Amino acid sequence: MHGLMRSVWNEPPPPDPPARVGRDWALAGVLVPVAVLEGFLRPDLPWRVLAVAVTVALVPTLLWRRTRPLPMLAIAFGVTSVVALLTGGDAGETYTLAYLLLLVYALFRWGSGRAAVTGLALTLVSLGLSIAVGRIGPADAVGAGAVMVAAIALGTAFRYRARARQRELDQVKLLEREQLARDLHDTVAHHVSAMAIRAQAGLATAASRPDSAIEALRVIEAEAARALTEMNAMVRVLRRNEPVDLAPGRGIGDLPRLAGRDPSGLTVDVELSGDLDDLPPSVAAAIYRVAQESVTNARRHARHATRVEVRVAADATSVRLRVSDDGDDAGRQSGSSGYGLIGMIERAVLLGGTCVAGPDPDRGWTVTAVLPRAGTAT
Repeated sequence: MHGLMRSVWNEPPPPDPPARVGRDWALAGVLVPVAVLEGFLRPDLPWRVLAVAVTVALVPTLLWRRTRPLPMLAIAFGVTSVVALLTGGDAGETYTLAYLLLLVYALFRWGSGRAAVTGLALTLVSLGLSIAVGRIGPADAVGAGAVMVAAIALGTAFRYRARARQRELDQVKLLEREQLARDLHDTVAHHVSAMAIRAQAGLATAASRPDSAIEALRVIEAEAARALTEMNAMVRVLRRNEPVDLAPGRGIGDLPRLAGRDPSGLTVDVELSGDLDDLPPSVAAAIYRVAQESVTNARRHARHATRVEVRVAADATSVRLRVSDDGDDAGRQSGSSGYGLIGMIERAVLLGGTCVAGPDPDRGWTVTAVLPRAGTAT
């Protein structure tokens, strides 16, 4: 139990809480007139002007509920408790003041462990004071406590759900880094193997054919330059020690294998243009993997699609991939924003490029990736 309490107390806040956004201002803009309107329409509301003034004055706490959850909750519950003490428990509360539950939710969603524990203590003290001054009765206190527990549970559930989601995303990115590093490792090993074979051939023929030895040295020099380039990229990504195949992975030349017509009637058309020779294996493998993943997503999620177009074009500085389909947009967001797309984006970013996906203006879905021809990993 002591270990659990220490773990809760030392719990860090979730990273990068959202700042104020448009819906926060809209919520504040709606609550203020609603509170004023309630003041006019509720004849049974005691201390009408004070109750409405407190409700309106505390609305701005919602604007900082994510970035400053504990101070905002302390202000809100502190003000309501002080007003109740000053009026002897007679000050009424507007129904609009229920928005304070958002502060409780935000504290357990975005606050640190010690902030959540401190905030929970403040809410219990406030509830106790309300009972002591006769502001609410025991039955109402039980109901208020139940609603507060529900807000706490909801905030905690969303907090740990977001954490689990982030762990899954980190795992996907790590696996993509590992796969890229494996591809680069395999390519470097392939170049080194070629260098070794050429060196052996040059040594064997050096005495009888000096020219062949010079040719072998030139090939070794070229292979060494390529291997060093790939190795510089490889050291920038993560990789676990696992057995690998020394043969290079799939690349641009394998893209035509994606073309064809499947039993469902979906036709995949592949078109290559530009100078696609001598691309770094990491870039060629990334283009193939993004295209493969995009075509797979289209087969799985593009409803009523009849055609997928894969277009690859290269110039002196970059390679551009565009994969588009003519399926319906409905339901595509959930299907196409999963881990496969995250992996594609991660691989493109590691190579210094970009990868974006989204619906077309009229119909269908398009994935666009642009990679630097040099294949520089970041």
